[in-house]
Amino acid sequence: MALLIDAVSWLCLIGGGMFVLVGGVGVVRMPDVFTRLHAVGVADTMGAGLILLALILQSGFHVGAFKLFLLLIFLMLTGPTSTHALAEAALRDPSRVDMSPLPEKEDGT
Repeated sequence: MALLIDAVSWLCLIGGGMFVLVGGVGVVRMPDVFTRLHAVGVADTMGAGLILLALILQSGFHVGAFKLFLLLIFLMLTGPTSTHALAEAALRDPSRVDMSPLPEKEDGT
């Protein structure tokens, strides 16, 4: 049973790390503020959730796991809320946000 818990937690850690990595690349590669917010909001929430799930599995089911679960709930509530608040602020006052797409590189890549 311990081997199964280790395998599932490793899969969650690797999957969470990949989601966080893709979210970071999305912030750099996406053209405007709204697509950047979407990339980071979705990917980082899922990545942090998977990483915390792996930590819950590794810590065993006691008080530490309950605290990690509360942190998971907190992140699942505040991540999308903050992304929505930033997008709403960008919609209300676009003069304060750089809405222009990223410039293309000269060599075409």
